[in-house]
Amino acid sequence: MNTSVEDDWRPATLGLGGNIGDPVAAMGLALRRLDARDDCRVTAVSRLYRTPPWGKTDQADFFNACAAIETRLPPLKLLETCLDIERDMKRVRNERWGPRTIDIDVLTYDGLEIDEQALTVPHPRMTERAFVLMPLADIAGDLKVKGRAVADWLASTSAEGIVVANENRAWWRG
Repeated sequence: MNTSVEDDWRPATLGLGGNIGDPVAAMGLALRRLDARDDCRVTAVSRLYRTPPWGKTDQADFFNACAAIETRLPPLKLLETCLDIERDMKRVRNERWGPRTIDIDVLTYDGLEIDEQALTVPHPRMTERAFVLMPLADIAGDLKVKGRAVADWLASTSAEGIVVANENRAWWRG
């Protein structure tokens, strides 16, 4: 049987965050919207974390989580889908690392390395950010990123100020 990439389910991981309005509700809605599609399914979701702002520190704490998905979408189409969900949820990109209602990043996609203008996978700087690595380790601690397991990257980063906001991994179901 001849199948294309679009017909095959491929694993990917997503990072989600926000700090304006009700970011927990926004992240949950975004995950439910992805899971409701016929070309994406959410297979695991991390605990919910509250994290101090990174980069631009004069703003409210963020909520962060990661999700493992399976998708039939190719990488760029998955990114476009995530950006469409952000836009539908009124995400505005005013300043780098600034406040946001919702942020959805494609962290990894089926072990591929992609370096295109619109998409870099693995996500740049993810291995330096405990607010990404902590939730990702919840669902994929053994996942190899740039030759090392997520759990190993996490062990070499500072998680100062990051706390579990919700232990229940079904927090996103609403």
